[in-house]
Amino acid sequence: MIVFSFNASKSRSVWSGFTLDWYTELFSDSMIISSLTTTIGVSVLAAIVATIAGTFAAIGFFNMRKRWRSPLLAINNIPVMNADIVTGVSLCLLFVSLGSVLKYQLGFGTLLIAHITFNIPYVILSVLPKLRQMDRNLVDAAMDLGCTWFQAFYKVIIPEIMPGIINGMMIAFTMSIDDFVISYFTAGSKVQTLSMAIYAMTRKRVSPKINAVSTLLFLFILLLLIIINVRQIRQEEREKKLRTLKSK
Repeated sequence: MIVFSFNASKSRSVWSGFTLDWYTELFSDSMIISSLTTTIGVSVLAAIVATIAGTFAAIGFFNMRKRWRSPLLAINNIPVMNADIVTGVSLCLLFVSLGSVLKYQLGFGTLLIAHITFNIPYVILSVLPKLRQMDRNLVDAAMDLGCTWFQAFYKVIIPEIMPGIINGMMIAFTMSIDDFVISYFTAGSKVQTLSMAIYAMTRKRVSPKINAVSTLLFLFILLLLIIINVRQIRQEEREKKLRTLKSK
């Protein structure tokens, strides 16, 4: 796919020379640009809202009694374990049912809500381990020294769990930008994401531009995943060094 995105011929099996024409045509295609703008807008907004909601939810789970925390965490993990088509169809039925009562249609709003919904569990799963690693006495010490709970929250808790928050936000952004199935069922007919545009292009005709846009999407997601993994590895190395120093 990557190789033939630079092929001068429209053939997907015969190489006839190097060219960048398909990339030039790609960025002059108004449908692709519109879909890309929608995708980035939804992904950024969904990542921000899901990160805020997921962070507060993780803190709530962390401070909750075990008898309530375990079943609620199991419910939180359902969207992660579910097949995308199950989540997509469920959200579609919910939006259509509510839309008939509240008089609204599937569109950008329902697409954004759907992305926020399936991203929140990933943020919770990224932030919760950092909360468990945090010393609970730090918050009590900060409040004993005169901090209010809110001051202790943004001066103590947030810096301690910031790596998890950043990782959760990046995972949420990556999941949103790569999603097709849930977007397909919740976007309606007037809104189109980049993955939906690629799908529509494959149904109409086989164009070399599909190789070009798929290559760019693949490389962008791969870059994000590399950044996330490198951050996690470095964070684990720092934590190992801190544990080693404390043990000495």
